[in-house]
Amino acid sequence: MASSRRATLKSFIFIALGTVVVGRLATAAVPEWSMNGTVLEACSCPAFCPCYFNPHPAEHAGHKSFCRFNMAHKIISGHYGDVKLDGAKFWIAGDLGGDFTKVPPDALWGQLHFDPSVTKEQRDGLQVILKKLYQYRWKRWGVGKDGTVDWDFNEDKAVAKLDGGKGAEIVLKRNGTALDPKASTKISNLVYESAKRNDGFLIMPNEIEAYRIGAKKFEFKGTNGFVVTYDIASKDFDAVK
Repeated sequence: MASSRRATLKSFIFIALGTVVVGRLATAAVPEWSMNGTVLEACSCPAFCPCYFNPHPAEHAGHKSFCRFNMAHKIISGHYGDVKLDGAKFWIAGDLGGDFTKVPPDALWGQLHFDPSVTKEQRDGLQVILKKLYQYRWKRWGVGKDGTVDWDFNEDKAVAKLDGGKGAEIVLKRNGTALDPKASTKISNLVYESAKRNDGFLIMPNEIEAYRIGAKKFEFKGTNGFVVTYDIASKDFDAVK
């Protein structure tokens, strides 16, 4: 009887210790990270994006509300554990659907494309971070074929191309006025997705935003566009209970 109790006690201690070890390993599986990057973004809505102020994106003639978008990212600085993310470039295209009333909202589909220069270790880290930055319930999400991400930006014009434009393209232009073509419009005190910090949204309507891969191709001209530099870190979410 005593032997049975000792065996039971040993089993309990072993399980308890194992639980602690597994718990520690699970906690250690996601290292500390941070990312500061600039995104050239365009979508099918009129400028400026109504999604930031309404429970649904713009309605389109003959169609329900939808938000078909392209995002070209370039990381200025960052890390995922010991892996540096500086200079990494990637592209996200998709459709956020028409209903943002749920938390988190449903999204129809999204496709991620990495520049070939992004290493496996960087890709693994970036995918963890992107799930935090873009907190949607994607009905379909995938990582597509690599494509060179050409990325250039100044306050007059911003241009990004995936695979030389064969995969996708964004061309944004300065938001001037008739009285002052050199005018710039920047919106401050507006949160970019789940990033806690940004330098303001520079409004730059698009000349074109197009995704040219697969069955979900789309193209829009003269609709929404902006450039924003955002900052996000794991500690931002550790503080949330």
